[in-house]
Order: sequence, then structure tokens, then C-alpha cells
Amino acid sequence: MEFLFEFLFSPLPTSALVFLFGLGAVALTYLNTRPKPLRPPVNLNRQTVGISVSDRAEYLGSALLHKGLEPSTKSFIGIFAQNRPEWIISELACYTYSMVAVPLYDTLGPEALVFIINRASISTVLCDKQDKVETLLDNCEKGLTPVLKTIIVMDPFDAAVTERASKCAVEILSLKDVEALGKDHLRRPIPPKPEDLSIVCFTSGTTGDPKGAMLTHENVVADAASFVKSFESAYTPVSTDVLISFLPLAHMFERVVQTVLYSVGGRVGFFQGDIRLLPDDMKTLKPTVFPVVPRLLNRVYDKIQSGAQTPFKKWLLNFAVERKQAEVKQGIIRNNSIWDKLIFHKVQETLGGSVRVMVTGAAPISPAVLSFLRACLGCQIFEAYGQTECTAGCTISLPGDWTTGHVGVPVPCNVVKLVDVEEMNYFASNNEGEVCIKGKNVFCGYLNDPERTAEALDQDGWLHTGDIGKWLPNGVLKIIDRKKNIFKLAQGEYIAPEKIENVYIRCGSVAQVFVHGDSLQSCLVAIVVPDAETVPGLAEKLGVKGSFEELCKSQQIKKAILSDLVKLGREAGLKSFEQVKDLHLHPQQFTIENGLLTPTLKAKRGDLSKFFKNEIDSLYAKLQ
Repeated sequence: MEFLFEFLFSPLPTSALVFLFGLGAVALTYLNTRPKPLRPPVNLNRQTVGISVSDRAEYLGSALLHKGLEPSTKSFIGIFAQNRPEWIISELACYTYSMVAVPLYDTLGPEALVFIINRASISTVLCDKQDKVETLLDNCEKGLTPVLKTIIVMDPFDAAVTERASKCAVEILSLKDVEALGKDHLRRPIPPKPEDLSIVCFTSGTTGDPKGAMLTHENVVADAASFVKSFESAYTPVSTDVLISFLPLAHMFERVVQTVLYSVGGRVGFFQGDIRLLPDDMKTLKPTVFPVVPRLLNRVYDKIQSGAQTPFKKWLLNFAVERKQAEVKQGIIRNNSIWDKLIFHKVQETLGGSVRVMVTGAAPISPAVLSFLRACLGCQIFEAYGQTECTAGCTISLPGDWTTGHVGVPVPCNVVKLVDVEEMNYFASNNEGEVCIKGKNVFCGYLNDPERTAEALDQDGWLHTGDIGKWLPNGVLKIIDRKKNIFKLAQGEYIAPEKIENVYIRCGSVAQVFVHGDSLQSCLVAIVVPDAETVPGLAEKLGVKGSFEELCKSQQIKKAILSDLVKLGREAGLKSFEQVKDLHLHPQQFTIENGLLTPTLKAKRGDLSKFFKNEIDSLYAKLQ
């Protein structure tokens, strides 16, 4: 026994220590570098749902071929539905037999629907509900869409609809019956090539007819793979990931995110169809992946801020945010700190409590909001930038970069350059200019629209985005202006209204703003929709009483908001001629429904000018 103690606790000779350390190093090297078995991304024994989807896609695709459609990229299939599993099945049916999917927005409006169906020669449309069928039949009865011959409906519908359709030579079929037909006449899949057309996404522009951006299978796969590669050091998608699908599937942002999830066998849950019920859907589904738009993040931010009503609660919230932001700056992203348990767990639970990664895009997000939410939500939040023409994304912020006010670096599948815009005094030599993109994710043109294709794509294959960007010293891109929609004032000064609006929208009393000017006037005016939550507080300070509509008519409120806007503009470096000289307060929001916003929530400037013509004329008359 004494010998054992002496052996265990006596000092070892140097040679023995060297041998033991060497042996340990070899063992660690082997353990870290030994070949690891390749595991499939999904458990193939538990994919009954996946197999069902694949079968249904083949049945539907086979039925479409049996009904006379060709398995080629010249066959365009319309999908007119809200987010739901049948949307994906319809899309996969197209791809299984080399056909092309054409999403139709719920909010495009009858005129745009007519244009798209005729432009793409869509003979077959898959609808989700009867009301959409009736919208299509309205156009058929007027003789506006003679190419439309078949409508396939996902939900039950009345017999009266079938009779109505037969009168205008349109066949109405249920999706269930069509799948049964395809099962009886099953065809072997005819998969597409990478360079084959995959989807045509019609973007509802602020002016003119919609443009059909043609995207190939290579475009979609390249963009999805690039996003995964960009943030692989912080997030790797796995089969246990869950995505909540609520952003329109007609937009490529949602399509690319879903492609990433499907590539690893992840799960996708669809919201109920009512955005007001999204919190309930989130709590039920508990998503780990959450693609969002700034508008939703602003609501989350406002809800958190409004919850801190007393001075002590505000102090405690700000203190907790500062502590969490200090961690974020050190690269620590977690949701189990003392501050999460005391303060932030409730807001995290409203998102399901399991979110690992969020990607925001489609519009700029306030740097203050992004920094705040990175601290509060305890998950990775990336900001992406792009447009439909580059398959949704061309840049994304990198893991570990906690800074805000930029859109990150180019994704691996494309390169980005800036070109001079002389009329706006932006020059590439100053690291400023129009953002141009070239790569595997860039579209091949607009459907049957060579003139607009030539405007977007130059001879060398560069996509001209119309956005003005600036390279920051650390190599990230910042979007600073917009080339499109610029106009001259009477004295010859160029105006980029969206740049001014992006400054003014930071005003707490402003919910929406539209800046107007033209070559016949020497100054700018604005239409402002006040924030219904903050304006009553402003009115109380000014001693003004009345309903929200009455407050919008108050000269005191108007002067206070105008003063705040001018102050913000001055702080942001706006020149005197870029500041609005007067404004009109409008109590109703600009919406898609009233025709003042596009389906992607961009201002329809021409329609806004017409809608507020009397108010604008009155403002200029007072300024004379």
C-alpha cells in the first residue's frame, strides 16, 4: 500500500512527463481529426409527411400534364393563395415536371391580375378560396382573360361557381379530384436543369404595370446556399429547426428562407391567415427561425417600451438593455442571463421562446430598434438587403458584427460594385454610387419585357438596383439614397424624396410621411400621417383637446410636428432645399387596400400625388 501511495504522489522524471504530454497531444489530435460518420440531414424512417408531399406533388403535376399542359418552361401555372401547405405542393408539382410557378398576390388587385395572367399566358390557376375564384371569374366574364381555361380550388366551393364558370368556358376542379386524376394517370418526373426557369415573381412597382422577374433554379439554390454559408459560424440549419411561414410566399424573401429549411429536412408551420393572431401562432409553433420585416420589429419594440410606464421601470429596462448590449458587443448571444429571467423572458415567450435566428429585410430598420432587440430577444439577428431581381438577397450582416446602420457584406454567390451617379453627386471614387450586382443569383430578365430588362441589366450582366450605397471603412455596405423617383425643383436642384422620408420617419409623432415636389415648384411639401399613440401626448403638452381627427386639423399640432421634422432634417445634414416648408396632417394610414402602398409596402408615389392633389395644391397656394 505504501508503494502505491509513493508511486502515485511522488514527482515524475522529466522524460516521463514529456512522454505523457506527447501521448495526450496525439490523443487529442486523433479525436479532433478522426473521420466522422456522415449522417443524413433527416431521419428517413420518420418522413411520412415528406413522402406524402412528394406523392401529392407528382399526382398534381401528372394531372396538369394529363389535362394538356406541356412539361416545359413554357408552361406557366398561377398560384393564387395565402401561405399554406397546398401552396408548396403546387409549386413542387411545377418543378417536378419542369413547369414554371407564377405567384399571384392576394392584394395585387383585379387590374394587375388581368395583366399578369395575360402577360404570362396562364391557362391554369390554383386558388385557395372561393372568393379568389370569383375574382378570376369576374375578369373572365368581362372577356379580360381569354387565356384562362382552368381553375383548381383547394377549399370546398359552391356548385353555383361551377355553373358560372361554365358559362365563360372555364373549368372548375377541386384539388382533391385533380390529385386523384393524377394518381390514375401518373407520369414519371421530368426534373428541370439548373439554368431552367423556376418561378416568375411579378413585382408591383410604384408606377406602371407589374414586372415579371424570371428566376432560374440555379438562382434560388445559389442564393439560399450563400445565406447558409454567410452565417455558418453562428448558425447552422438542422432538421429540428422550425420556421413560421407568414410573410407572403409570393415574395422571394420567404421562398429563399423556406428553401434553406427544406434542404435540411426542417419543419415549416403556416400561420392561420390573420396577422393579428400571429402571437398565438408563435406560442403554439415555437419557431426557431423567424424571418421578419422591420414593421413587425417596430411593433415589438413599441410594445416593450410602452410596458415601461413608470420612471423606475424605464430606468430598469434601460439598465438591463445596456448590460445585455455590452454582452452582444463581446459576441455573447444568450437568453438565460439574469436580465432575461427578470425582464425579457415575457417578450421572448411572445415569439415562442425558442427563436435561434431572425433575418430582417425588405425595408430599412432603425439602428436603435435593431440594437435594442438584439439585446432583448437573446438570439442572432441578421440584416439582409436585396430585391426580387437578385433572388431576394445580395448582402447580409455577418455573425459577430454587432454594429448597425448597414446591410452587411456581399453574399458568396455575387459581387457588388458602386457606379457613379453624377446628377446626384455620388462617385465611386468616394466609395458612393448606385449599387450594382452580378452573380449566380441575378435574374435573367423580365418576362416579355425587353425594354425594362435592358434598363435593369446592362450588357455585362450587372443588375442596376436603383439604390445608392456607400462602402464603410470596415467593408460593409450602407444604403444611403435612392436613384429612382428623383426629380428637379424649379431652381434645378435634384431631390431624392425617399432619402428625406427616411429621415423624417424617425420623428416619434410621425407614423407615415410622403414628401412631394415637382419641377414647377421651388420647395417641398409633405403629407404626414401622425402616430395615433404619441400625438395625444403631444396635444396634452400643447393644451390642445379633441379627437384624433380633430388633432390632425390643429395648427398647433401641425407647427410642432413641422418643427420636429425640420430639426431632424438639420441634424441629418439635409440641405435647406431638401426640407419641407409646409405639411398636411392626414388621419388615415396609407395602406395596400386604399391603393396608396404596393403589396411590398412601398409608397405608390403617383397615386399618392393624385389622392392628395387638393391638399398639395392648397399647401403651395399658401406658400406663394
